[in-house]
Amino acid sequence: MKPVIWLIGGTSEGRRLIKELAKLPVELYVSVATDYGASLIEPQPGMTVMAERMDLAAMRAFIREHRPACVIDATHPYATVVTATVQEACSTEQVEYLRLVRPSGEGGDYITVHDFAEAVELLNHLDGGIFLTTGSKNLPDFTAVHDYAERIVLRILPLESSLQIALKLGYKPAHIICMQGPFSKELNVAMLKKYGSKFMVTKDSGAVGGFDEKVEAAAAAGAKLIVIGRAQEETGAGYSEIVDYLKQHFAAGN
Repeated sequence: MKPVIWLIGGTSEGRRLIKELAKLPVELYVSVATDYGASLIEPQPGMTVMAERMDLAAMRAFIREHRPACVIDATHPYATVVTATVQEACSTEQVEYLRLVRPSGEGGDYITVHDFAEAVELLNHLDGGIFLTTGSKNLPDFTAVHDYAERIVLRILPLESSLQIALKLGYKPAHIICMQGPFSKELNVAMLKKYGSKFMVTKDSGAVGGFDEKVEAAAAAGAKLIVIGRAQEETGAGYSEIVDYLKQHFAAGN
């Protein structure tokens, strides 16, 4: 009977890891939050994809039913609540937990704030257009920016639900860009210049999330980059370390 591995998260490095896992003699379950996230995953033999948001009780029930040999947390670095829930479920059910940590960006000339509230407070002391690239989840926070409908241009995922959130909050249709990233420096520069944005707001999504290209683009377009800082994770491993570990423990003959 093949060992079961449960991978949680729809990040780009998570999708890369799925391809590595498909080479191993394991039964793989992949959990993502939305149907859109599921659509980005290439079908693999021996893999089941589940698109649903799971609370602690649901995670514990899944672990008890399928008894995975390990659970891989490949969620976004800003999905701190999900990570804490996965950790608690694994600890309670005594299942091995592996955290895939995305490296931070390379650094550069930008302003780092602690959270979305601090970003809003800063923007309320500044004048000029804002290019917002932090996703749809925190759009309500930025309605507290003065003249937000006039000042803010959004770039969000091409999801009807995300678009509806933006429209209901009063963001202008002409200021909403629905695209899937990551984006090149050149495209970022073109967008910043098109809308005359003086500020670009983003998360530190690391190299795989296009963070470095945003740093370079803001500098090239003469815009100031404002970065929502991320919480420092105490445990976890990089992509290569996780792959090496899985090969050592789950390759044929081990």
